[in-house]
Amino acid sequence: MQQVSSRDRGLNYGDGFFTTVKISAGKLERWEGHLKRLAQCASALYFPEIDYRALTEQCEHASRDVDEGVLKVVITRGEGGRGYGLPEEPQVTTLVSLSPYPAHYACWRDEGVTLALSDVRLGHQPMLAGLKTLNRLEQVLIKKNAEHKAADDVLVMDLHGQVIESSAANILICKDKHWYTPNLSQCGIQGVYLASLQQHNPITTTSLSLDSVYAADAVYLCNSLMGLVPVCQIDNHVFSLDKAHALAKELVVRL
Repeated sequence: MQQVSSRDRGLNYGDGFFTTVKISAGKLERWEGHLKRLAQCASALYFPEIDYRALTEQCEHASRDVDEGVLKVVITRGEGGRGYGLPEEPQVTTLVSLSPYPAHYACWRDEGVTLALSDVRLGHQPMLAGLKTLNRLEQVLIKKNAEHKAADDVLVMDLHGQVIESSAANILICKDKHWYTPNLSQCGIQGVYLASLQQHNPITTTSLSLDSVYAADAVYLCNSLMGLVPVCQIDNHVFSLDKAHALAKELVVRL
């Protein structure tokens, strides 16, 4: 069993980052995209050079006998003394773990999900925006708040009322056959699945108000584990599930 020191900076300060990968038939889906995410986080947080070849071998070995599951990679700056200052020669800690694949995601993709509005708003920090760091207390509070909502998940906005994401997925909308996703330059996480969609499809990144989401022809959640999931209702606003499935076909085929 992997162990973490009580002096680990990931534990004490959230000084690290992670990614979550879907395993299908022993293979890591979109692994190159996940490596790119890890490298972006490492660069932005001033981490030392990471041996991604060794990490790839470790993750491939861990997943090779898994028919369907989830692999999580957590990377921290390792042990450090008291205080926020960075150690001069950090020894990076890498943790790899496996967990079962969420069974309800298949149902979500077929039948869609309902969303409520989260009462928790995301603050702005451009230096961390888009990165999947270990600082996830906002998401913890969002999930706790969502327990009181009569919906499958919540739609999360920032302090200025702009739509950003769900509790754990990116947002896509389609309007008049044009695709849009929220601007994540101030907050939110840039997902690997969304990045893959954007590589193969014309998807415009823009500020999205709640009214513009309500006016969409179709709304979707997406991340590496769930794939593309249609939203059938946000509070009292109902969206056609048939239309959402039809519009998504071309998007997913390109992917």
